[in-house]
Amino acid sequence: MGKKTVVPIGPYHPLLEEPEFFKLYCDGETVVDMEWETGYNHRGIEKICESKTFEQVFYVVERICGICSTSHPFAYANAVESIAKVEIPVRAKLIRSIVGELERIHSHLLWVGLAGHFLGYNTVFMWAWKYREPVLDMFEIITGNRNSYAMFTIGGVRRDISAEQATQLLKVLDDVKIKTDLLVGAVMDDPVLHARLKGVGILTAKDIHDFGAVGPTARASGVDIDVRRDDPYAAYDMIKWKVITTPEGDVFAKAKVRLLEMYESISIIQQCLELLKKEKVGDIKAKVKEIPAGIGIGHAEAPRGEVFHFVKSDGSNSPVRHKIRAPSYTCIPTFRRSCIGGTISDAAIATAAVDPCYCCTERMTQVYDHRTGKRLMNAEELIKLSQQKTEEIRKKIKV
Repeated sequence: MGKKTVVPIGPYHPLLEEPEFFKLYCDGETVVDMEWETGYNHRGIEKICESKTFEQVFYVVERICGICSTSHPFAYANAVESIAKVEIPVRAKLIRSIVGELERIHSHLLWVGLAGHFLGYNTVFMWAWKYREPVLDMFEIITGNRNSYAMFTIGGVRRDISAEQATQLLKVLDDVKIKTDLLVGAVMDDPVLHARLKGVGILTAKDIHDFGAVGPTARASGVDIDVRRDDPYAAYDMIKWKVITTPEGDVFAKAKVRLLEMYESISIIQQCLELLKKEKVGDIKAKVKEIPAGIGIGHAEAPRGEVFHFVKSDGSNSPVRHKIRAPSYTCIPTFRRSCIGGTISDAAIATAAVDPCYCCTERMTQVYDHRTGKRLMNAEELIKLSQQKTEEIRKKIKV
């Protein structure tokens, strides 16, 4: 083996939409080892939530991720409602599922576009993002926002979906299905993409189990898991749909799973809208007077996989502990299996294949001097330092 060369990806890099640092150790063009450093984007979300009321937490957690901005409220609502032992109305279950599946469609289209961009296939990038626009427009029609929808509340949803909006949504879905057919044809039949993506970044079923990976990353390796089916919530046990899996485990398989999942999402929304016609109009929220003391666990199937929220209540109006685990937290470490042994050029697309969200995964508990290994400060000391610096800046600008 020749001398190892270090190739850095990040923390600021055209491939990364958020700051993160991957250090590739290479022998020629072959990646022989890698390291991953996180902590560039830590925002202290869990601690912030403990200073908010249970209702205010929704506005915080939907900003954990700009793309999965209903997945975290979904899991959080499931956790708090399990503490309060509240059953939400059927109409609210249907609306929650509609919003969740619209988000899955827009997230998968965003990923397909970015994957095309990373490969230099900008036609796919422009097509996918153009087809995503009507979905975002539909979000604005039914929630008032193209992102951060503020749709969920404890016991149900904040807004109903009218018959007129349902008709508009069905028309958009018909168009999205036609455009998805075109996109799937372009990706699945392109010999260049086959040559570029097949056999690249392979993760076996054992790799998935070893790392605890979830979502399309797991299903593309033949691991048949999906929270919507395995532990049903909202309206997912009221309708017919199937979990998409494929055994290959390479980057092409991950693209295939996401493309085919969009068809299932379209079908789920159509079925929910049909059932919505039969439900009592306006019955979208159960009455919840208070959140008793207790522990709640909630999860949901985000576009990237299972998102998990742990909430502890002492009977006051705020959580005393709120723990969050996003799907990227378990999927990102799989890079050690998908990248090592491959080439530098393959490492970039293998990195993108799990659809990583770095702001979702950020953790900061200790600060060390990387040269000596000496601990410099813990999380509490880091918060105090941040507050001190903020106060110094405030005095300088006289706010």
